[in-house]
Amino acid sequence: MSKSRKIHRMVMEQEEEQPARQRRRRRRRSEGSNAGEEGAAQTEIEEAEEEVEEEDEEEEQVRKEEGQPSYCIAFPDFPGGQGTFETAAKFCYGVRVELTAWNVAPLRCAAEYLEMTEEHAEDNLTARAEAYLEQAVLRHPGEATKALKSCEELLPHAEELGIVGRCVEAIAARSSAASRSWFDDLAVLGLHMYKRVMAAMAARADVRTEAKESCLVSYARGTIPGLSRSMRRRLASAPVSSEVEQRELLEAVVGSLPADKCSGRVVTAKFLFALLRTAHILRTSDAARAALERKAATQLEHATLEDVLIPNYSGATETLYDVDCVERVVRHFLAEEEELGEAEASTSAAAITEEPEAAAAATTLSRPSAVAMVHVGKLVDSYLAEVASDANLKPAKFCELALALPDHARIYDDGVYRAVDIYLKAHPRLTAEERDRVCGVVDCRKLTVEACTHAAQNERLPLRAVLQVLFFEQLQLRRAITGTLLSSSGAPHPQARHHRYQQPRPAAVAASRHSVDTAGEAWRSTAMQDSQVLRLDMDSMRNRVQDLERECSSMRRAIKKIDGRGSSCSAAGSPHRSDAGDAAAASADGSSRPANWRSRYGCKFSTQVCDSHARNVVASRASRMGMSP
Repeated sequence: MSKSRKIHRMVMEQEEEQPARQRRRRRRRSEGSNAGEEGAAQTEIEEAEEEVEEEDEEEEQVRKEEGQPSYCIAFPDFPGGQGTFETAAKFCYGVRVELTAWNVAPLRCAAEYLEMTEEHAEDNLTARAEAYLEQAVLRHPGEATKALKSCEELLPHAEELGIVGRCVEAIAARSSAASRSWFDDLAVLGLHMYKRVMAAMAARADVRTEAKESCLVSYARGTIPGLSRSMRRRLASAPVSSEVEQRELLEAVVGSLPADKCSGRVVTAKFLFALLRTAHILRTSDAARAALERKAATQLEHATLEDVLIPNYSGATETLYDVDCVERVVRHFLAEEEELGEAEASTSAAAITEEPEAAAAATTLSRPSAVAMVHVGKLVDSYLAEVASDANLKPAKFCELALALPDHARIYDDGVYRAVDIYLKAHPRLTAEERDRVCGVVDCRKLTVEACTHAAQNERLPLRAVLQVLFFEQLQLRRAITGTLLSSSGAPHPQARHHRYQQPRPAAVAASRHSVDTAGEAWRSTAMQDSQVLRLDMDSMRNRVQDLERECSSMRRAIKKIDGRGSSCSAAGSPHRSDAGDAAAASADGSSRPANWRSRYGCKFSTQVCDSHARNVVASRASRMGMSP
């Protein structure tokens, strides 16, 4: 009563009602005795009531003898529950109460409910809680997050007192200046409070983008269990949500992603593809998945093979991984790169008319885009090699993803050739047309020497593909030897003569002079070693071409013999006419035993799955030249 105005008022009201209550109780007792017996049930009820009343009267008598009147006060809607009321009662009796970020908001609401103000008593709970809230909680975003979490069970009292609004503003205002150690505390917030915090951060212009992204990533990793494959990143303090709640959380996180391209330091490609994989698991809305695919495309050049291996959870297709999703992400990336290319082209065109230096700067801006395209090309080739062994992957889908990238996305086609080789091994029942279509995604002109050597001995490739590989291999060796001989003799290459008359930029001239001054002698020795290696490769290539010519000659002779037998049998009316016709049809169709022509005509090579990469090629060349890779 000394600390709470409300309790004081309620006790005084009960003291005034105490004599009237006793008079009503005696009146009911006298009326019950005069009524008599109305039934067995009625009598038992009245006896039970009399026993209770007698016990109450005995307790009241004891309290009166001790000088303590009896009161009954009920608080059905007390904020914070029984624990908070007990702490407030201890404060009233002078017990030392320790305030923390978790209990300050409940105690502040309890003090307001019990009217524990300074007007009723000095140094009361309201003033004590307000001082701690302002000095120790709202100055630190981590402490404000804990207080905001405690307000979830204090609504609407905490909202009416402004505690929720002050905590949200404190988190948003100090999110950029504070360290990142408190970001994990956001995982304890419910979805409603999290949305309010992110809306407050988005409304403030002084909040850095990294702070917003860090809050987003920390909350997503702490509240969505399926986001991480290891499951170790989820915080133990975060409650495990149901599938419906996780879907709502994920859609809220997707809606909180920045509209522009993310920085890549916080919202990484691994995080975006993890969101996309979880969205497929939780079956989120099509709009959320489409937004994630477009956002993941902005970080595709930084993704790894593990990131893009998204399992297929749809019953529409039977493939192990969702190839359609990866193809959509790749096409979003290409569309964005095309838009950036058009913007850079317009900028460079405008800069040429104004200043040449600005044009040179605009030209350098396109280099990161080209590097990103090459990285995506390597990623797609690795993905194709991984999914090529899937028996349910159709040739059309394989070719669509392989041909989605432009030509300049691949410096060498060794990666896509390896994927084609794995696909042909895993799908031995392809028709001749399907084999030609699958092999058509490989550009034989961009294969390295190791890949060409493997392709020439690959029995799974059609004859046309093998001939193309050998032809372009010989052509590349001739060009390389010609260029090496011209450089060693001092004669300029035709392309060098053409570029001589172009006006170089000053920066390029300085860089070339510096490189010539520092590595002139090393270049000459390297050129001589290259010339020797290319001569050896040319000799081996000539031997292979001669072997192939002999094989072709034997094949022609064998085909002529087959044709002669067929014509003689048809003229003589031989009963084996149907067999010759079937053999001719089979040879014309090319779909029956497409890989047996080498064994039939004496061409025997050992076959293995291609495993050539550009870095292995460089290493092998360096080892042949006596250099360290």
